[in-house]
Amino acid sequence: MPLLDPPADVGITVSMGKGKEDGMAPIGAHKGPNRQVLRKRLDAYMAEQGLRSTDQRRLIIDTLFHAPSHLTVEELLEQVRRADPKVGYATVYRTMKMLASGGIVEESKFGGGFTRYELADQTSHHDHIICVDCGVIQEFEEPMIEELQARVAKRFGFELKMHKYELYGHCLNTQCPHRRAEAGAFPRQKH
Repeated sequence: MPLLDPPADVGITVSMGKGKEDGMAPIGAHKGPNRQVLRKRLDAYMAEQGLRSTDQRRLIIDTLFHAPSHLTVEELLEQVRRADPKVGYATVYRTMKMLASGGIVEESKFGGGFTRYELADQTSHHDHIICVDCGVIQEFEEPMIEELQARVAKRFGFELKMHKYELYGHCLNTQCPHRRAEAGAFPRQKH
């Protein structure tokens, strides 16, 4: 089966097998959280905590809600400063910690020592597949993984409360350093 670059706006759609005939469902892209619900939850949390809605805080939150997922504080700060160069690192950092405490964002560490943030999704669960070369992070949902973990938990006498599943590998993007090194574009760096 030839491997194609997936469209940028669609999740990974390539299955590891030949398709439905081999019994494997394609890996499904995660649809994402309901931003309206998160906004209402944020408003309620801020009112409950007695937190003010400052111009800079609103800008950070609006930028986050429209940005791609899995941002570091530094990446979010860069985007925020396009609209207001006076916003400081500490303001973004404190806002992200506040959003994490309120359950609006989730913090993850995918390697590299950086905390990344994504909007929380109470309505569904997703997992991650991460390229070890270019760092791209793709969210996905796979019912077979969910079924298997339920069977494993039952076999060992556990009631699952949560899980975190991360896959690491080389992505199929032809612009990824790994692919370019294979093609002889430049020597591969050791990690």
